[in-house]
Amino acid sequence: MKNEDDAKDVFQEAFVIVFQKISQYKFEGSFEGWLKRIFINKLIETLNKKKKESFFLDVFDPDTDFVEEEELETLPIEQEKLLEYIRDLPDQYRTVFNLYVFEKMKHREIAELLNISEGTSKSNLNRAKHILQKKILSIKNFKIA
Repeated sequence: MKNEDDAKDVFQEAFVIVFQKISQYKFEGSFEGWLKRIFINKLIETLNKKKKESFFLDVFDPDTDFVEEEELETLPIEQEKLLEYIRDLPDQYRTVFNLYVFEKMKHREIAELLNISEGTSKSNLNRAKHILQKKILSIKNFKIA
């Protein structure tokens, strides 16, 4: 998160969830993995609730081959619609997308956190971006290069 206080709030709220749900832990998987999942879910939930005017402008890497930056600035999409599109992404794509875009994590960090390879992290991010761009561009019948 960009704001340290917001990050601390998310961290604290995630700990509250851990304490509330500790009795539900079944000792079947790693405790560390269970904790990480709670923290990641809380982070994603918080990010999805955030409202920022220029939210969709920060979503895509400006170096993308799919769309020119000028086109992104003129896309007729409301923030809520974009959040809906992000929520609709398959879980593995959405998680990597949120960690990379909003948390500015590197693929190496994401891979370690989610126990996947860096290549899988990169692939999931690209697939998520492609899905989102396709949905956004379909609003105005833009063509993807």
